[in-house]
Amino acid sequence: QVQLVESGGGLVQAGDSLRLSCVASGRTFYVMGWFRQAPGKERELVAAIRWTGRNSYYADSVKGRSTISRDNVKNTVDLQMNTLKPEDTAVYYCAVVTRPYSGSNYHINDFDSWGQGTQVTVSS
Repeated sequence: QVQLVESGGGLVQAGDSLRLSCVASGRTFYVMGWFRQAPGKERELVAAIRWTGRNSYYADSVKGRSTISRDNVKNTVDLQMNTLKPEDTAVYYCAVVTRPYSGSNYHINDFDSWGQGTQVTVSS
């Protein structure tokens, strides 16, 4: 059974940086990603990264100020977020794809294991 544990959330001010980390239980994770869900909104993919570390995906809302990285030995995936905005406020979820994946466009249904989430609140 896959277990994902997120950390790094908290209350920050606009313009600050934050690093979210996720540790996954040992097996192969073909894709690792971060989603977020704000109150009253659908869960959205923020960033995703493949096993190879290439062709990372970023949502337009975070592109240029966020970096996703993974360590395949430690089974971790991190999301560095800079220049945070109040609209980044949400619960952030770590998620993984545990089946061989060859798609080019990620969909929420591709991810088959999820963490419990960590709250990020950005004050203005």
